[in-house]
Amino acid sequence: MAIQEIFKQCSSFGKKCSCDQDGHPNDVPKGHCVVYVGENRSRYIIPITWLNHPKFKNLLEKAAEEYGYKHDLGIILPCDERVFRQLTSWLI
Repeated sequence: MAIQEIFKQCSSFGKKCSCDQDGHPNDVPKGHCVVYVGENRSRYIIPITWLNHPKFKNLLEKAAEEYGYKHDLGIILPCDERVFRQLTSWLI
């Protein structure tokens, strides 16, 4: 999975919400992106650098297989929310 594709997608996520002039959601700091996790699609704002971590790359590959690259919501991770929080606690 090409990280560049994810970065391009990160820059277009906010098209349907309150966005700045570049189309970035106002509540997402520079260098971060939005991911949706779990059955309820809980929204998390994460540093883009995390996308290069091997565990995240694995999740991104699964997401691409399950959902593809093109969808308006953002990056949807096929992962239980509890597992996601545990993963992110290791990265902080």
